[in-house]
Amino acid sequence: MDLDFMGGKCSKRPKTGGYSGNPQSQYTQSSYNYPTYQAYCGPPPASTKYPKIDDDYNSLEQVTGALARAGLESSNLIVGIDFTKSNEWTGARSFQGKSLHHIADNQQNPYEQAISIIGRTLSKFDEDNLIPCFGFGDASTHDQQVFSFYPDEKVCYGFEQVLSRYRQLVPQLRLAGPTSFAPIIEMAISIVEQSGGQYHVLLRIADGQVTTSVDAARGQLSPQEKRTVEAIVKASQYALSIVVVGVGDGPWDMMREFDDNIPARAFDNFQFVNFTEIMSKNVNWSRKEAEFALAALMEIPSQYKATLELNILGARRVLEFGTIPLPPPPYGAI
Repeated sequence: MDLDFMGGKCSKRPKTGGYSGNPQSQYTQSSYNYPTYQAYCGPPPASTKYPKIDDDYNSLEQVTGALARAGLESSNLIVGIDFTKSNEWTGARSFQGKSLHHIADNQQNPYEQAISIIGRTLSKFDEDNLIPCFGFGDASTHDQQVFSFYPDEKVCYGFEQVLSRYRQLVPQLRLAGPTSFAPIIEMAISIVEQSGGQYHVLLRIADGQVTTSVDAARGQLSPQEKRTVEAIVKASQYALSIVVVGVGDGPWDMMREFDDNIPARAFDNFQFVNFTEIMSKNVNWSRKEAEFALAALMEIPSQYKATLELNILGARRVLEFGTIPLPPPPYGAI
């Protein structure tokens, strides 16, 4: 895959500085056919080509080296976990009928596997190893908010602590819904704002697509879809890449449309990868890990370069979002 542009209370201590607006981007995306998307459509696309990352790797160390050679210098990880009700049944085929959040002593569930693989791959690029983690879609947040993994917005130190805290939280959560990407994206934007424009990667792991509306006319978006599109477009004005990892049985057709067709972004800031499809291949485990990590992260170097060329990286601006997460819900919270 060519690395290119498709035209178009926080973890890190904020740095002081004045406002720095984002100049109008020359990188825009072509328009999309959905009528409700028309407000986002921008001028015709322009593209900048970057060296292609090879796709023949057998270990995470090789993928990490490839990302560095492709130009990735620094990255901070943000993790968002889907706790919607559908996790209880979307592992029917891919996870032996168990909930995708099933906790076992001798086996990682798909969420844990994805966190571990991406965490190990990106840890070299994260200087302080502080990872803000959030949940969404449970009975305390639904499609409106996110909760922090720790009270007082304490962050995790390293992906190992992310996994440990995840295991502590799962038994006390009540899965709910509906599904929206917007709250976690808005939370990530707030973190980038308060960090002084440092480059971040939002890793959002989910079992399903944004909730659609059965009452909407053909071609019209549900409120959750509309807010999600707006959040993705807004996020392209910040030093933030969004990687959505699909776990479970799917379907994922809408995720591919989000990946390919959201218009009028400053740069292509969204990547979807089907975790189940890759990890079900008949190859050795380390090869599957490497293939998944590459599929999820291969566009990150070009997106990082986009934030440099567009003067987004390090841009200090007036705080616009200031999103504050909820605390972790108490046991069985409704």
